[in-house]
Amino acid sequence: MIRLGRISYVNMAPVFYRLDAEVEEIQGVPTELNGRLLAGEVDVAPISSIEYARNADRLRLLPRLCVGSEGAVDSIQLVSRKPPEADHVPLGEDADAKLLIGDAALKSAFEDPTPHYDLGRLWLERTGLPMVFAVWACPEPLHAGLAELEDALVASVRLARAEPEQLAHEASDRYGYPAGFLARYFEKLRYRFGPRERAGLMTFLELARDAGELDEVPELRFVREAVVA
Repeated sequence: MIRLGRISYVNMAPVFYRLDAEVEEIQGVPTELNGRLLAGEVDVAPISSIEYARNADRLRLLPRLCVGSEGAVDSIQLVSRKPPEADHVPLGEDADAKLLIGDAALKSAFEDPTPHYDLGRLWLERTGLPMVFAVWACPEPLHAGLAELEDALVASVRLARAEPEQLAHEASDRYGYPAGFLARYFEKLRYRFGPRERAGLMTFLELARDAGELDEVPELRFVREAVVA
């Protein structure tokens, strides 16, 4: 049975909405899933784009899925008392800003009056491209059945898109957010890993290299080539 990682945030609701596959579901926050995937404890999981790039020599990607947005996403927020063009300081030191992701970012918009900067919106304004926050990665050697699992994940997303009200109500029951709020949030998320998303990812990785966060921009290696739906 494939060990499938699931980020424990509401953004995974469409992907797992009606997943028709026998899997062992392993939940965790992104940093946990990053580590467990690289340790070989998970067979496939959505992991942060930068961590994929740092370990691309031993990972492959599902070719049709990502987690991204084309514009504002709500769940990736820089909360800052100063404009975002500021110096970066090490984690744990006093700072004028903090980066929130996932459910913490969604809640902060309601609770904290400090200015919030949506990184999906800023990225689109500066590059004209979608932002890919996470890719679905698989460590080598690959587990059998990954292509069929990808088909099931894609089918779940499509059904979720076809039944937005039902998705929002079920996610509201599970995660506690108002259904109307979630319906608007899910409209902003993108899961299709198409040509524009791949261009956005490569632009991000090139900028990460230029900033010294990557030694080189890796080639994207896939479990299989995408099948035209």
